[in-house]
Amino acid sequence: MSLNIPNLKKNKLLAPFTTYHIGGPADLFVEVRTIDELTHALFEARRNGIPFFLLGCGANILVTDKGFRGLVIHNLAKKIIFHDNSKVSAESGAIIADLIELCCDRGLSGFEHFVGIPSTVGGAMWQNLHFLSPDRQRTVFIEEIVQTARIITEEGQCCTVGADYFQFDYDRSILQKRKDIVLDVTFQLSAKQKKEIREIMDINMAWRNTRQPQLAEYPSCGSVFKKIKGIGAGRLIDQVGLKGTRIGGAEVSGKHANFIVNAGNAHASDVLQLIQYVQEEVKRKLGYTLETEITVVGEL
Repeated sequence: MSLNIPNLKKNKLLAPFTTYHIGGPADLFVEVRTIDELTHALFEARRNGIPFFLLGCGANILVTDKGFRGLVIHNLAKKIIFHDNSKVSAESGAIIADLIELCCDRGLSGFEHFVGIPSTVGGAMWQNLHFLSPDRQRTVFIEEIVQTARIITEEGQCCTVGADYFQFDYDRSILQKRKDIVLDVTFQLSAKQKKEIREIMDINMAWRNTRQPQLAEYPSCGSVFKKIKGIGAGRLIDQVGLKGTRIGGAEVSGKHANFIVNAGNAHASDVLQLIQYVQEEVKRKLGYTLETEITVVGEL
């Protein structure tokens, strides 16, 4: 094996790169800051048959205590270009929070619904980033503003595809079925007064702050379990009295039961045991099967 990747690190601890602050080392680790660097690292990994994982903000994932056997590519390619006709193109490592602010400053609406959610563009495409509309009557998805994307397919071809290619669904996209990699995405936004955009941002942040544990105080990966249609997973967990339940350093949030937080020096094994316990209790007492929506990364 001979990886020709500049600035390649070995045995890099992944915990500091995740919102959970949990996780063991990656055998190999590299930060890429341009699309060319990203495609080169991908090519080298595939050429050598090395498993790889593309890391963005480190949200919605749980890195195992043993870490990742292969190459972790930390995607910092974040160029953003504004076009005419209310369009913006962003590389897959661009931070959604940055796009929200830049678009608001230009009076462009579409991203403000996702304020407060840690994600890169690539991560947003992976899970079809979503949040409730300001009136809380429907869910707003990132797919609604996606126009086209440049990808590298799992077969190694670089091509431009439309939004339909991604087969978006709730917390779902084709990226979870195929090993395609998003390079950049072009979004179609709409003109709106800055004041109106800012009002939506403020309303959404206030809603999140009152109902969800905040990362600065309670590190987490976001919602742990998938939504059951018509029933909130958090409500089920609350109904069986599991708020505040703790295993090791992992704890079911007292603020929102669908969040398992790192209450202090938690290990991935603590989180995984607590997830299993919650699933067993909800199934035993209420008959519902909870499925996780987070991605477990690394060797178990």
